[in-house]
Amino acid sequence: MVGKEMAFTQIGYVYVPTSNIDESIEWYTRNLNFQLKNKFKDRGSFLAVLHHPHKHSIALLLIETEDDSRLEITRNGKAFPIMAINCPDIEYTHRFLKDNGNKVEELHTLGTGEAKYFYFRDNQGNLLEAAWSIWDPKDEVKEEFNRQPNEVE
Repeated sequence: MVGKEMAFTQIGYVYVPTSNIDESIEWYTRNLNFQLKNKFKDRGSFLAVLHHPHKHSIALLLIETEDDSRLEITRNGKAFPIMAINCPDIEYTHRFLKDNGNKVEELHTLGTGEAKYFYFRDNQGNLLEAAWSIWDPKDEVKEEFNRQPNEVE
C-alpha cells in the first residue's frame, strides 16, 4: 500500500504501571527477555523503555507510579491479562518461569492444538499471558539480541 495515506500503521508500545521501576526492569529483563533501552524522568516519575528480540515488536514502557492499583481487565467477572507475549516454545517458557520462582497458571490448549496459553503475574501483580499459536508472526531477531553478553557493538 505504498502511497496510500493511513491514519495508523501499528501499535507503538504498551504501558505497564510499577511502584518500583528498578525492580520491574530487573524482573522483565530476567524473566521475559526484554532489554532496557532507556530510563528517564517524565512528568514527575520514571519511565523505562524495554524492547523484545523481534525486529518489529512493539516496546514495553514501564511507568513508575505512586498509585497502588495495577492494570486489571475483567472479562465476565474474571481477571483477564493486560497483554499477551508470544513464545516460540510455550512449554519451555512455562517451565522457565516456574523454575525462576514465578507463580504460573496451568497451560491451556485451544482447538486441536492450534494455540496454547497460560497466565502469570509480574512482580507488581499485573496479569500477563504467555501465548503460542500456529498463526504467530515470524520475524527477524534484532542484532543486539544475537550477541553474547560480553560482546561490544
